[in-house]
Order: sequence, then C-alpha cells, then structure tokens
Amino acid sequence: MTEKIGIVGAGKMGNGIAVTAALAGYQVLLADISPDILSKSAAVIKEQFDKLTLKGKISEEAACASLERISTTSTYEGFEAVDFVIEAAAENIDLKSAIFKKLDSICKKTAVLVSNTSTYSITTIAAAVSRPENVAGMHFFLPPSKLVEITRGYYTSDAAVFAAMEVGKKMEKTIIEVKKDSPGFIANRVYTPLFLEAFRVYEEGLATVEEIDLAMTSTYLPIGPFALADIIGLDVILSGLEYYEREIGVQWKAPRALKELVRAGRLGKKTGMGWYDYK
Repeated sequence: MTEKIGIVGAGKMGNGIAVTAALAGYQVLLADISPDILSKSAAVIKEQFDKLTLKGKISEEAACASLERISTTSTYEGFEAVDFVIEAAAENIDLKSAIFKKLDSICKKTAVLVSNTSTYSITTIAAAVSRPENVAGMHFFLPPSKLVEITRGYYTSDAAVFAAMEVGKKMEKTIIEVKKDSPGFIANRVYTPLFLEAFRVYEEGLATVEEIDLAMTSTYLPIGPFALADIIGLDVILSGLEYYEREIGVQWKAPRALKELVRAGRLGKKTGMGWYDYK
C-alpha cells in the first residue's frame, strides 16, 4: 500500500504533482539536485495552496495540513523509505535513465518507480534498473489535470500497474491504460500531427502564427497549437519529433522553422520567446 511518494524533479510538473499528492493525503518527498530550484519550488507550492484556498476549493486547515506533508531533499535522502516514486525530470532519455539507475540503488525493492515521460519508451527507461517489473509510465499533463496515462513497459507487472492506478484514483484522476509501449502514448501521439501541420502551414506562408491559432481556437480547441507549443517548450517538442522520426518514420520529421527557433534559443514561455514574444 502506498503511503509515501517520492517525486524527482521540482519543476512545474513536479511541483504540481507534489501538491496533488499531498492533497490526496500522501506524505511527499520532493527531490531536485538544485537547492535553488527547491527553494523556489517551496514558494511556488505555497502559492498554489493559497490560490486553492482563495478560490474556496479547500479550507485553510486542509491547505496547511497538505503543505506540512511535503518535504524536500537535494540528495535523495529519505528515498529509501518511499513506497512509490514519480520521476518528473526534464524530457531527456539519458537523464531519465540515470535517475532510474540511482533510484534502483536507493529505493526498497518493493517500491514502484514510474516515469512522467510523455514521449519515451518505458521499456528503455526500465532497462536502467534491476527490477523492470516495478517500472511503469504515469504521464500527467501540464498542469496536472484530470487525466493520467498509465503505460506498461515490456516487463511491467500487473502489480505495478495496479499500484499506479490506485495512486491516480486517490488523486481523483481519470485513468487511461496504454496497452502497448509506443512513442507518445495516446494524447501526444494524436496531438503531435496537429503541431506538425500547423508548423508546416506557417512555413509554407499560408497564414501567420496568430491567424493559424485563431483558426484552430475557432474550431473549439481551447488553445491554438502555437500557443500550446510555447507552453510545452519548443525544445521538448523538437526532441520528441526527432525521437518519433527515429522510432516510427520520416513523416514525423521536424520542420525547419521549429529547428531555427530552438537554435535561436526561442524555446517558448520559459525563455520569454518562442513562436510568440512574451517579453
């Protein structure tokens, strides 16, 4: 039974998952190698609880109790006691593999280790550990929304999937089980072609970025593909497309316009410039 959850990565996703897990009653240990990031994370998490209180979604008592359930570490200290780990580090397969190798050497053998990857093979990530049967994918969306995709790797056990589902249900998430380990899983696999066509339409000079986004939001999408791409991060999207091209085929080849923005350091909202200028 899961009582204590470890989360690796104190970025936007890690912080959001930490808040969600604490609200669900779990003890949470949030890890990041950067003490500065952890310090900023504490302020961001406090702000998230304050917003929930101001909106009347939770009481001040519940916010305080949930906040007290979250602790942090920059050294993985305490991870030997966690029951369940959610890796929410940057979308880089080498980084994720290194983290799982570290977790494998620290966490108890019964701990379930899941990756929040939205792109990469769970089987490949699980190859870094001595217990691949305890590894699964658990893809939250940014910000952590109602939906979670749970994905099996080649060796993932039913017990690991069940544990991930139980955690997701306690967090009040809608669970979709991805039956096969495939690049992009479901949501990203279906949505990425929209990014690709939007980028190509712009590259061909059919319309401006703003006009394409307007056209798509007028078809009942809540946000245009360029605005969403800037939120996700253009480097993340480019890395994903390059992975899809290697794994699935040339139809996923990234457009030159996207590559040029990434080379120019225009990565989206996180750098203040992407398809749009946020400065």
